[in-house]
Amino acid sequence: MVHIFVETNWVVDCCAPAHNQVLAAADLIGRAAGNEIQLHLPAICLTEARHPLNQKFQTRLECERVRRYVTWALGQNRVRTEDATTVRNFIEQMEDAVRNELRAMEQTLRQLAASPGLQVMPYDAAMMERSLEYGFVLPELKPYDQAVLASVIVGAERLLQAGEREMFFSELDSDLQPWDRNGERLERLATIYDDANVWVSGDYLLQSPPAPEGWHTRRR
Repeated sequence: MVHIFVETNWVVDCCAPAHNQVLAAADLIGRAAGNEIQLHLPAICLTEARHPLNQKFQTRLECERVRRYVTWALGQNRVRTEDATTVRNFIEQMEDAVRNELRAMEQTLRQLAASPGLQVMPYDAAMMERSLEYGFVLPELKPYDQAVLASVIVGAERLLQAGEREMFFSELDSDLQPWDRNGERLERLATIYDDANVWVSGDYLLQSPPAPEGWHTRRR
């Protein structure tokens, strides 16, 4: 079984208003439901996702800019009255749709957490202890990132003990990617992932960077 760890960015990309959802992120849900893969999500990521969901997808400022332009364009005879009415109606429709979806955010998060093939990992004592350790080993990481890393690594170690080998971390947050902006390996962080048999990818398709052939079975 292929095991994929995901984090807050994945939650946001799955639970965003419909027109903002990332298809590659949502596709993982379908693959998990079909028993093609098993997804693992640190529970703290559900809490962390609320803020970007509430802030990132608000439409008020963008809509007001368009409304001001339409009003100006009417005064300059650059747009027909009926066209301006169509644009304004369209804007109102979008605002209503986004507002309703954000109001239903808690239900959306609950539905995501209950998705077949998704394991939501509670933040337990072993993860807390590991996070404390990472605070000394990787002090440059924010406490939240230390907690996510601890959740992923402890979860992966438990899978290793159960005989699982093929594990990935789909990580879009550069703070937890084991390479720098030039693509150079960050040795301390990379070693932590290597020891847990976790290959880190910067996308949902697990293509960038691709895992070398046989990487997950290089050790027994």
